[in-house]
Amino acid sequence: MNKSTFSVTKFVYTFIIIFLIWYAFTTSLQPAELITGVVVSLMIAYITVKNFNCCNPILMSPSHIIYFIKYFFVFLGALIKANFDVARRVISPNLPINPGIVSFKTKLNNDFAKMVLANSITLTPGTLTIDVIDNIFYIHWIDVTTQDSEEIYNEIAAPFEKVLLKIYGESE
Repeated sequence: MNKSTFSVTKFVYTFIIIFLIWYAFTTSLQPAELITGVVVSLMIAYITVKNFNCCNPILMSPSHIIYFIKYFFVFLGALIKANFDVARRVISPNLPINPGIVSFKTKLNNDFAKMVLANSITLTPGTLTIDVIDNIFYIHWIDVTTQDSEEIYNEIAAPFEKVLLKIYGESE
């Protein structure tokens, strides 16, 4: 793919993302507002296309969209499970907790994918991503049950990372 085609593709992709965000905030189908949204989105896309590099247009392929949907359900399942666990600990204060900081090594190499994993861990009650240094994640965990980094990885990150590896084209 030559450089000019790639920049046009990237521009169109950037425009689509910005316009969808604009539409999500306005939710209006009035012609004047749609035209304004298109014009503003085109200007913002033109200005930011050089810096909008977290995602690749290939991520909008049907197989990647299926993995994004799968990731949503993996995250939702982990979120529900963690909410029940934390709620159970709040309702039964005599349940033992063992808070601590644990670490594990990720297989992800893409910085954006690491950010998605870190945010998914933080959004799941009972865990908080403290830092990511290279491929090592440092997590505050409400109930540390092991110090084995492989078990920690399997408990906290494996379900998320399995799908993220497929989304961001990295091999396991």
